[in-house]
Amino acid sequence: MTASIRPARRAGIRLAAAGLAALLAAGAAAALAPASAAHAADDDVTWTVRTAANDFGADRTAYGYTITPGEKVDDALVVANRGDEALDLGVYAADGYTTDSGQFDILAAVEKSKNLGLWAVPKSDRVVVQPGQTVEVPFTVSVPKNATPGDYVGGIVTSLTQPDADQGINVDRRLGVKMSIRVGGDLTPSLAIENGSVSYGGGLNPFAGGDATVQYTLHNTGNAVLSAHQEVTLTGPFGWFPVSLGEVAEPPQLLPGDSWDVKLTGHDVPAVFALFGTVKVTPLVVDAAKSTTPLADVEQTIVGQAVPWTLLVVILVIAALVVFLLRRRRRVVAVAKSREDDRVAEAVEKALAAEKAKKGGAAVEEPEESEESASEDETAAVPVGSGKD
Repeated sequence: MTASIRPARRAGIRLAAAGLAALLAAGAAAALAPASAAHAADDDVTWTVRTAANDFGADRTAYGYTITPGEKVDDALVVANRGDEALDLGVYAADGYTTDSGQFDILAAVEKSKNLGLWAVPKSDRVVVQPGQTVEVPFTVSVPKNATPGDYVGGIVTSLTQPDADQGINVDRRLGVKMSIRVGGDLTPSLAIENGSVSYGGGLNPFAGGDATVQYTLHNTGNAVLSAHQEVTLTGPFGWFPVSLGEVAEPPQLLPGDSWDVKLTGHDVPAVFALFGTVKVTPLVVDAAKSTTPLADVEQTIVGQAVPWTLLVVILVIAALVVFLLRRRRRVVAVAKSREDDRVAEAVEKALAAEKAKKGGAAVEEPEESEESASEDETAAVPVGSGKD
């Protein structure tokens, strides 16, 4: 399975350049080291950060608050210098987002936050920490009265910007601690399945099967941080020819507005003309204590084609050949019939001509009476008188 995150916010400047980035301890280093400082992976980073021990607890790995709109809380960040030189660090709060690899990150100082990064304000935007010393940096989180209920995620960050002579750039090394705020009010968690598709690719052998791929997007359309349990099945028509797509991993925690792309591939899938991919997702609401509450399942069926094109081409060629032979046979039969009709018509015509000729030769002609004979007959027929007056 491959997947990627498309954050609702624009991904900002990365932690550092040319592989010199410090690992931001926001749900990563901080979460992995309870009650201990967050350390950067880069040897040049000589400081650590952690949450302060106070009424919120002494063993926190991150900041988490539930605040009613219009209220505020006070807390602190502890910065320790493990190096041999004094450090002059920038301190700021910023909104969080999810990277393409599914990791949590925090916007750089030059990028504009929209909510938590504006609500959390350090007492000072810079702190100087002497070698071997620890400094506590207080901050206040003030949630506006008109804040929309729901989950907001970001962090408190310390930053050290230094020039890199070899690269000719400034390198920003950052360490921070994740902060989660749930603003009181109606919580409306919601998860949608979007952009579903099923594709198929087979080889030249129509009976060998091919690869079928199911793709879809999980979109957090609500106002709460969500995870999800996923089940995906792929079958042919009527549930025949079920295909194994392997185990479907859970997506990372999706912030409100985040989208997570999922891609699953099954092999040796027969070309059965139609494939049906059914995606069943159980959204999981994540609370401040990291426990999850399942919601009603979200399900979608996606239909795709699995056409054996090579086999169809062979069938079409055979069908075309059959049609050609049938038409050719019809033409041959038609020509033969036409010739036979012509032969019969000619024979009939000859027979009629012969019969007519035969009848003409046997007839006897009557002689014609001449005008002279007729005159003589007429003279003889005149009555002769008696000789008397």
